[in-house]
Amino acid sequence: MDYLLILIAYLFGSLNSAIILCKALSLPDPREQGSGNPGATNVLRFGGKKLAASVLFFDILKGVIPVLIALIIGMEQALIAVVAFAAFIGHLYPLFFKFKGGKGVATAFGVLVTMNWMVGLSILLTWLVMALTFRLSSLSALTASLLAPLYAWLFIGDDITTLITLIMSALLLWRHRSNIRNLLAGKEPKIGSKKKSAI
Repeated sequence: MDYLLILIAYLFGSLNSAIILCKALSLPDPREQGSGNPGATNVLRFGGKKLAASVLFFDILKGVIPVLIALIIGMEQALIAVVAFAAFIGHLYPLFFKFKGGKGVATAFGVLVTMNWMVGLSILLTWLVMALTFRLSSLSALTASLLAPLYAWLFIGDDITTLITLIMSALLLWRHRSNIRNLLAGKEPKIGSKKKSAI
């Protein structure tokens, strides 16, 4: 059952909501628009706030559901963390979309907030403080990602969970490498700007 849930978590994570919703609404493929990233921020530019909010909601939800099932059936914390990682990897490298997925911030938040609400709250507050201070979505996401392993260690305390969260953070940094280059060059657009962002 444990291994089956890990597989299900990966397949569930592979359901990219940006691509599916845009196709259902006869909108352009987000991989061919703007930054080319099939995520909420890119969808916002051509699909509007409601669609972007829907993408964000479903990207979080597909992280929540597998972990919630793992909690309900009483899996050990280490295995719950593996289930969380499987859902996250599914979003980054989806089986159904030639292994080309999004950057993973929303799904990472979904799995972490479900494992421990204090971890999720800390990540959310970090993002909000950075966003309100600097108005840079990518910087906010990167800062929250960097601190996520620390929050996992403080509030969950399981070594495997902390390690997996650290790996997730490293992958998030890798997926945001273009944003990091733009930040260092001072070219990353601020929140609310009409310029293209790579998020």
